[in-house]
Amino acid sequence: MWWRGAVIYQIYPRSFNDANQDGIGDLPGIIAKLDYIASLGVDAIWISPFFKSPMKDFGYDISDYRDIDPLFGNLADFDELVVKAHALDIKIMIDQVLSHTSDQHQWFIDSKENKTNDKADWYVWADAKEDGTAPNNWLSIFGGIGWTWEPRRQQYFLHNFLSSQPDLNFHNPDVCQAVLDNVEFWLKRGVDGFRLDAINFCFHDAQLRDNPAKPKELRQSIGFDEKNPYAYQYHYYNNTQDENLDFIESIRSLLDKYPGTVALGEISSEDSLKTMAQYTQGDSRLHMGYSFDLLTDNFTASYIKQVVQSLEASVSDGWPCWSISNHDVERVVSRWGGYKSDDFAKMLFAMISSLRGSVCSYQGEELGLTEVDIAYEDIKDPYGITFWPQFKGRDGCRTPHPWQQAQINAGFSDAKPWLPMATEHVNKAVDVQDKDINSVLNSYRHFNQWRKKQPALLYGDIQLLDTSEPILAFVRKYQGDELLVCFNLSEQEQQLPIASLGVNCENLVMLTEHKLTTSQAIDKKAINLPAFASFYGKL
Repeated sequence: MWWRGAVIYQIYPRSFNDANQDGIGDLPGIIAKLDYIASLGVDAIWISPFFKSPMKDFGYDISDYRDIDPLFGNLADFDELVVKAHALDIKIMIDQVLSHTSDQHQWFIDSKENKTNDKADWYVWADAKEDGTAPNNWLSIFGGIGWTWEPRRQQYFLHNFLSSQPDLNFHNPDVCQAVLDNVEFWLKRGVDGFRLDAINFCFHDAQLRDNPAKPKELRQSIGFDEKNPYAYQYHYYNNTQDENLDFIESIRSLLDKYPGTVALGEISSEDSLKTMAQYTQGDSRLHMGYSFDLLTDNFTASYIKQVVQSLEASVSDGWPCWSISNHDVERVVSRWGGYKSDDFAKMLFAMISSLRGSVCSYQGEELGLTEVDIAYEDIKDPYGITFWPQFKGRDGCRTPHPWQQAQINAGFSDAKPWLPMATEHVNKAVDVQDKDINSVLNSYRHFNQWRKKQPALLYGDIQLLDTSEPILAFVRKYQGDELLVCFNLSEQEQQLPIASLGVNCENLVMLTEHKLTTSQAIDKKAINLPAFASFYGKL
């Protein structure tokens, strides 16, 4: 099971590397950087959508699940990518956006024409209320009601996201089978797994019951606050329905026919950790799941400990995958208190990679890239355009990857990039950090190689220790091997009394091969933790 303990490197293809010099990254651009990816010591790459799309939501609105958008290349490019990645022992995971399609998908073009065609029941259609208003109170994540009127059918269709992203009707078994057939198309092309976008959104409540209101004091939830009316409801009925578990099991049955393949589910529900536990339970559902619980602004040892404890209490035999950055949220070194130092960036990756589970690491995390403040005239994200200026959208974490400091656009493209190359990122370019043995990049590489030799970090159980802010500490145990792991989440030096840990440290031996900020045990009475330091010791 290669995926247990794996580090999965997320590539946002529009912003990774532009091979044909049109200002947009592409599949040949990824192929050209496979040696770089291999040098990172990661186990797999997850590539965000590259399928045919009108790009209203930059690829998460798919019009053809079985073809490549010309912006990114063609199927021959993808096949070459798979072959060359596998030759470097890199697994390939791709996004599958199953809950909805683009409104330009042929299925929807047919479905919206009338109520009698072959695809008439393939999307979520409903009649208006007597007064002509929407069928219920469900809202769109991107703002406004979650229903749009279609005059041809004289009905509303559901969209949990943009109005150009109509929701499929998974209560129709023909839809479920067609979706599974699309997934299998890529399995036959040799992919090693899938990241399943918004996988708990596939089924809706067939009775179309209203979502209950959420009290004002509870409207701050992960990813949403009072800037977005989506936070005003408990989303009990527009997603995370019991019927979805059967569909999840159908996905697993399909993947089991292709040994070694894996499914990672993105889960955002009212109780994401509980849903994650359900979706990864046993051997018949998803292999892994990840939630947004560590993609928040909350950066304290107590919060991280609470999230991990809650997950461990509910997941049991399931396997988590941790993420602190992706293409939808502010970059972690900015989000968690502003970029403090290179040691801060190093510590964050070490911390997330030392929890029990696998890791999703977003491109640029290995360089310590910060969030970029995008001018309004350069904003491309429809989410940001709608909610500007209270929320500036997701473009700030999607800017081009810097490769060469002295090259135009830092080597990303000779053409004007689709989003601006951040001036502050140029000095963090790959060629600059390559030359510095103490850079964030080289620390990332060294840590991944060192971690591969630590079975307790890859596969072991976790025991969280009772420490005070700003210290996070735990023990990882695997087949008699025990590691004590400690992190100082602050920029002030900390002394951690060994006696306070509640574990036997009599034979504690500090491990220093990971190239992180040096910590030390002082006469075995205390662990000295400099600013943003990490400590690994064998018990």
